[in-house]
Amino acid sequence: VMKLNPQQAPLYGDSVITVQLTEEDKVEDDAVFYLIFTGSTVQHCTSTRKINPGSLETISPGHDCCETVKVALCASKEGHPVLVVAEESFRFIQDEAYDAAQFLATYAGNQQALNFTRFLDQSRPPAADVDILDEKVALAFRHLKLPAEWNVLGADQSLNENIPRETLMHFAVRQGLLRLTWFLLQQPGGRGALSIHNRDGATPVSLALERGYQKLHQLLIEEEATEPDSWSSLSHTVHAGDYCVKHHRQLDVYMLTAE
Repeated sequence: VMKLNPQQAPLYGDSVITVQLTEEDKVEDDAVFYLIFTGSTVQHCTSTRKINPGSLETISPGHDCCETVKVALCASKEGHPVLVVAEESFRFIQDEAYDAAQFLATYAGNQQALNFTRFLDQSRPPAADVDILDEKVALAFRHLKLPAEWNVLGADQSLNENIPRETLMHFAVRQGLLRLTWFLLQQPGGRGALSIHNRDGATPVSLALERGYQKLHQLLIEEEATEPDSWSSLSHTVHAGDYCVKHHRQLDVYMLTAE
């Protein structure tokens, strides 16, 4: 049996999985390995990268629901039929970053909820943890199926731009979440949120400046700002009909998802 490490991943995917091969699975060098994840409604196929003769590396796909799925390790060699080398089970779970993204997406226009997030300020995690949190929450947000009418400023568009209020953009900037800020900027209402003052008279732009977040501030004031470097290490998605292909640049791994 092959060993998968870890044996679970968050629903939004994009985490590294190591595959330990057993002695008898160590096929000749020219074999190409890939993993097939079979869920109740969705199937994923991922390519792998050889780390050494006994282990491979791949990226977990984003899945549609929390469940345990079957994973088959397949080997393919030119001129030979595809072999299923080993099988294992794997769990997709909803983690705290996913909960956070869901909460923020649901309460985008809710002042009580957004004011509540300001309490997080007192318990700020260290910078390295902020970076991990940023990546995970941005991935989770990207994975959520946001309704077509979703807006960074909430569903109630009748709100006058001039009413002082907290926005999701204030939240992302206050926490120093560069990737999440970039993601929100691309969504409806994202640019509009930049000029909204909260009750303290701060805009997301002035908050970034006041907190000394230079990269973040740059991102907000440049009209044509390109995606932050930190974002480019994540998977890029191409949709083609019922299929979705993701490419993870850092590991050069591809994922194909079919419903």
